[in-house]
Amino acid sequence: MKTISSAHSRQHLHQLFPYLWDYRGRVLLALIFLVLSKLANVGVPIILKYIVDALTQTHTATHTLPIALLTMYGVLRLSSSLFNELRDAVFAKVRFRAMRQLSNHALTHLHKLSLRFHLDRQTGAISRDVERGTRSVSTILNYMIFQIIPTFAEFLFIALILFMQYNLHFVLTTIITVVIYVAFTFAVTEWRMEFRYHANQMESQANNQAIDSLVNYETVKYFGNEAYEVQRYDQTLQQWEESSVKSQTSMSTLNFGQSAIIAIGVTLMMIFASQGVVKGEMSLGDLVLVNAFLLQLFIPLNFLGIVYRSLKYALVDMELMFKLLANQPEIQDQPQAQPFIIGKGEIRFENVSFHYQPARPILQNISFTVPAGHKIALVGASGAGKSTIARLLFRFYEVTGGRILIDGQDTHCVKQASLRAAIGIVPQDTVLFNDTIYYNIAYARPGATREEVITAAKLANIHYFIESLPNGYDTMVGERGLKLSGGEKQRVAIARVILKRPKILVFDEATSSLDSKSEQAIQTALAEMAANHTTLVIAHRLSTIVDAEQILVMEQGHIIERGTHAELLSIPGGVYAHLWTLQQEERE
Repeated sequence: MKTISSAHSRQHLHQLFPYLWDYRGRVLLALIFLVLSKLANVGVPIILKYIVDALTQTHTATHTLPIALLTMYGVLRLSSSLFNELRDAVFAKVRFRAMRQLSNHALTHLHKLSLRFHLDRQTGAISRDVERGTRSVSTILNYMIFQIIPTFAEFLFIALILFMQYNLHFVLTTIITVVIYVAFTFAVTEWRMEFRYHANQMESQANNQAIDSLVNYETVKYFGNEAYEVQRYDQTLQQWEESSVKSQTSMSTLNFGQSAIIAIGVTLMMIFASQGVVKGEMSLGDLVLVNAFLLQLFIPLNFLGIVYRSLKYALVDMELMFKLLANQPEIQDQPQAQPFIIGKGEIRFENVSFHYQPARPILQNISFTVPAGHKIALVGASGAGKSTIARLLFRFYEVTGGRILIDGQDTHCVKQASLRAAIGIVPQDTVLFNDTIYYNIAYARPGATREEVITAAKLANIHYFIESLPNGYDTMVGERGLKLSGGEKQRVAIARVILKRPKILVFDEATSSLDSKSEQAIQTALAEMAANHTTLVIAHRLSTIVDAEQILVMEQGHIIERGTHAELLSIPGGVYAHLWTLQQEERE
């Protein structure tokens, strides 16, 4: 079990204060209701003492019901419940608003982090960290306000009354019993948390193995490994079973030890109280009062082990989330950054170099210009650096040398959001949201009309396919768009970028998943769309970029050839000419 220091715990709790400060009035009112509830709760045994004393008086021949005391007894019991409920109702908005704000903060922060972070991330782990972190806020606030503070307040009230009304050994016995109880609970809980943590770990692993085997159902069937998958699953469950049994048996040890401490403490107090009654120093009402106080105090303490363990887990979960929030975005707007103002859309790369690691350069002194309204193509083998150029254009990474200018504005010196708003891209690997086709097309411009969405779909040559589906534009595409073919996904992506209406277009192998018929139809639409736009095309199929004003051939981060299609074919032994010949042979 990962543990965190007290300093870290205090730091994380301090980080919660901003989320509570906006509702400090509600927090204060909830604490007032808490104090009133505990005062009423402590008052119940006191009234009970007077009721017992009134009924056990021996100097009167007849007894009369102490109606006023009985009424007060009922009012205090009702008041205790009422103030508890008022506390919960008042504090509910504070707790859930804090969770909401923290969730929003986490998602906003994750969107600000760089592409490098997201390429390295484990999506499932981050999702769990954020979910557990926000839930831990609720857990901590719940236990602090509804368990720990109330129990501590009640203990102070009871100790104060015992100190003022009775012999000192009542207070000392109560304090010693509580201290031993708390120390024992913390020690045993720490010991048994190892078992519980390992059981949870094995349960998560078993769940992951089961889901993984079902997600890869076809692969399991191809290799006939059903029995192997069940065996792996059972081996993990065996470890879960062993740890769970240890966790349960250690819980029995904890429960018995707690009961033994309470029994000894209560017995000692009852002996002291009984001696007081025998000596005439205390009444039967005092005996009832002491007994009621102790039972009232120890009932919430029974949950101390659960509370302590839950708080430990919550603090660990909170640390993981705050550690995530501590990641600083790699790409940040400069303090003096101005909004990007798009003009005609000229792109200029000036001696641009880039590397992920210094020992492995990706781009080296790349220079080229895409005149406004023109079409430039990038070709080359995989790993040549073509897609990196598109990412640098969007400023997903900072260049390590040189600069990128659009309409004379250095992309490093403008606001990222305004820069990306001026550029549209159809990526090679189109990933769609698990929503409708309409939602995915309209995502480019959420305020677009339905007619505009349909027009974009027609230009992308996908409207009639969508209309043929049972639910039309309301068809769900599945997670990452898996219900659509590769070509259908790319046509949705093309419709989406058409709807965005950017001044600059980037096509990153935009037709690589299309058949020849669909490619020809979409190429016509793309040509019409790119007519008045600055267009950068990253292409694998050379047939799609023969009309480009200039073609740049890349190899290992360098531009080794540049020119029109005809000029490049005329270079003896040229790389482009060789690629063209190979692709023509494959096509034939």
